[in-house]
Parts: sequence; structure tokens; C-alpha cells
Amino acid sequence: MKPILLVGGGGHCHACIDVIEVEGAFSVQGIVEQSGESPVQVLGYPVVGVDADLAHLLESIPSALVTLGQVKSPTTRMILHDLLVSLGADLPVIISPSGYVSNHASLGEGTIVMHGAIVNALASVGRNCIVNSQSLIEHDAVVMDHCHVSTGARINGGVEVGSGSFIGSGAVLREGVRVGSNCVIGAGAVVVEDLPASTRYVGTL
Repeated sequence: MKPILLVGGGGHCHACIDVIEVEGAFSVQGIVEQSGESPVQVLGYPVVGVDADLAHLLESIPSALVTLGQVKSPTTRMILHDLLVSLGADLPVIISPSGYVSNHASLGEGTIVMHGAIVNALASVGRNCIVNSQSLIEHDAVVMDHCHVSTGARINGGVEVGSGSFIGSGAVLREGVRVGSNCVIGAGAVVVEDLPASTRYVGTL
């Protein structure tokens, strides 16, 4: 197994650890936290430093994954991703064995597909994305960089989701709709028309 660093030690990190342990391709060597955070372990794995230590840590552990969650804003995940890229980190794609990614789909670096999620034929998911548990990204859909498709969300065929957007738990996007960048779609929302960039939407459109 290859060693890997996890950057961010909160609740999303717990879920990522579970996927990584079951997948079996990587061995978690430690967690990197933000300055001021005080845990010494996360699910039994040591906290080995803060963001400022990444350059040094990556010299011996070149693979890393951003495991900070994303709800209100993608900004911190984007900053961490860009920092890791600038430091030459290897950002692997992680896929749960209980998830399904079509051989005809594509996933960008640093993206994780969690338990029970489906990415179907000719779907494209960008870099540094979270495809969370039991979510669905259907055929020919495009999810751009730094997005979080939350638990149980349904992105139907031909949908386009702009970079940095959050699709809440159980939300449904009708086939072919276009969602702009940096949108937040609330849990259970049903989107049947296009949404412009930076929309916060919680109802039925």
C-alpha cells in the first residue's frame, strides 16, 4: 500500500478514512490539521503537523488527499488543493469498493467516490470533488472542479454543475439543467430549470 497524508481532520475525514481503509490501495500515515486545532489522533491515526508543515511532510509521503469537508463554501478546499499542487503532491482518485464508476466516465485528481455512489457512462467529474455516499451522477453529466455532491443527491443525465458548487443531500437535478459555479443547492431541493452562478437555492424551481 502507498502511504498517504490526509489534509483536514474533521467529520469528512472520518468518512474518507473509512473509504481508504476498505479500498486498500493506500495506508494513512497521518493527518494534517489547520493551525490552532488540537487533536492528537483521528480514528487512531496521528496528527503529524499543520498546513505549514506540508512541504516537509510531502518529501517522505508524496501522496495526499484534501479531507476537509465542504458545505457553505469551497474556498478552503480549493486553497488546500492548490497548495498541494504547488508543492508537487500526488493527488490520487479514491473509489470505494461499494461505489461504481463506469469505465467510460472520468474523474479528476484528488476526487473521492464514497460508499454506494454511482458515476455512470460518459459522466465527467472534475478535480478535488466529493461524490458522497449513495449519490448518483448519471450518464453524460458534467460536474466541474471542487464540487460536493452530497449524500443521496441525484444528478440526472446531461446536467452541468459549475465549479465550486454544493449539491445537498437528496437534491434532484432534472436532466439537462445547467447549474452555475459556486451555487449551493439545499437538501431535498428539486431543480428543473437552469441556475445562474452563486445561486443559493433550497426549494423547487
